[in-house]
Amino acid sequence: MMGYAAHLRVYEPLSGLPESERTRWQSYIAAGDVPSRPLQMVREHQVALAAVLAIPPRLDLSDGSDHAYVRELDGLTYVCPWRLQVRAWDALDSFRSQLPDELRDAFFPAALSAAAEDARDVWRANNPQLKAGILTATWQVPISWFLAFEASERRLVLGERRTDPGSGPGLDRAMIYLTAMSRARRRIAKALRVVQRIFGDGPATSAIEDVGRWLEDFHPHSLIELDYGGLVHLVDDEALSEDTSVADVNEALERLLAGDLPAAGQCYERVIARWRSVAALEHAN
Repeated sequence: MMGYAAHLRVYEPLSGLPESERTRWQSYIAAGDVPSRPLQMVREHQVALAAVLAIPPRLDLSDGSDHAYVRELDGLTYVCPWRLQVRAWDALDSFRSQLPDELRDAFFPAALSAAAEDARDVWRANNPQLKAGILTATWQVPISWFLAFEASERRLVLGERRTDPGSGPGLDRAMIYLTAMSRARRRIAKALRVVQRIFGDGPATSAIEDVGRWLEDFHPHSLIELDYGGLVHLVDDEALSEDTSVADVNEALERLLAGDLPAAGQCYERVIARWRSVAALEHAN
């Protein structure tokens, strides 16, 4: 089972990793048993789901089965480790920060949350150079993610669509954008300047700033991948083929730059409407 989520991944060059990490992932790749990208998404979802459904919910995901997404490009090897445990800690922290004080402990016992925070602090102290290179968003793709890419960087595969959880994995259906870190940083910086100049500080500016800060944590020669993940199963072939979200967001930015706010608004509304219909499926029977 694959979750209905999109992912923004950073693939760092294997040669640029700290020695211990480089040796670890070299051995992992040399073993020749690297699962495919879609199969890894399925496994990630299964591990996380099992932890959430445990009673009480389990935050320890360090079962020794960590994997990495691997890419080969122009003779170089790039890796994006799961680091599922780190992402679980970060997700818990983000989730609790959005809740009123009186509700936080209703979902996760205070002792469990405190233990997770202590474990995260210890891990970070021992691994100051390592970061979680995957962001995940359920039932949508955040608008700020699109800004790192151009329409020409899209890869679309119209494989079998999984129309219900029991209909099989549909592993060959995909919508992916891939670009170089240098291009992604430059595009995000440009978008931030334009949006900040037109709208000042606010939610849109903050969202772009967050992506920019996150990208700065990684090797400058990394690759950035936007993967629609399980979301490709929520729409049919026609809707997926006609998804021009990256192009629409970039056009909106150019219209803003030219001072044409009404046209920019129309471009933006196309994206919002497209993803509003997808997000609404979260509450469907």
